[in-house]
Amino acid sequence: MPYTLPKLNYSFDALEPHIDARTMEIHYGKHHQTYCDNANKFLAGTALEGRPIEEVLKNLDQIPADKRTAVRNHGGGFANHNFFWTCLSPKSAAPTGKFSEALQKSFGSLDTFKEKFETVALGQFGSGWAWLVVKSQIANQEIANPTLEVINLPNQDSPLSIGQTPLLCLDVWEHAYYLKYQNRRAEYVKAFWNIVNWGEVERRFSEAS
Repeated sequence: MPYTLPKLNYSFDALEPHIDARTMEIHYGKHHQTYCDNANKFLAGTALEGRPIEEVLKNLDQIPADKRTAVRNHGGGFANHNFFWTCLSPKSAAPTGKFSEALQKSFGSLDTFKEKFETVALGQFGSGWAWLVVKSQIANQEIANPTLEVINLPNQDSPLSIGQTPLLCLDVWEHAYYLKYQNRRAEYVKAFWNIVNWGEVERRFSEAS
């Protein structure tokens, strides 16, 4: 079956004042929809047509060369936005449990992690994403003590394509913040901490470990 946009778990205005309703409406209904439509278009007729988008991004080498860049861009855009919406919540509470312990082990403290994440988000030149990921492990090796890492990737590249397991992300394409913040990306990145869905991040961490 062709891909469709996931249903959001909150209304467009639920994240205000940190992300405004109009930005959410355009970001979800226009930008994300375009990535979805084009992912369907460019995957049509390939061996991975109809497969979960995460599987596609892990196996881009199976896409014909003449379609691979388009699938990487639009399939990545579709998947990254699917993931991003679940990272957001009108109600945000501090991380807890084993995930909190892993943050402290990997970064020293929650505040140090936030500083590192902000630096990476602001250091992404042009369009792209900031990610918190489980650091790559040897294939098939059990992850007994997962190490966390912050990375940035350009355009719509996905950590899945480089063997990373994503836990949290922030869209730093201008379309994600320009209506409210204009060129003030740093304000947008700071505001992000007010709407992080730590419960979802903890769930992903639990699955990864």
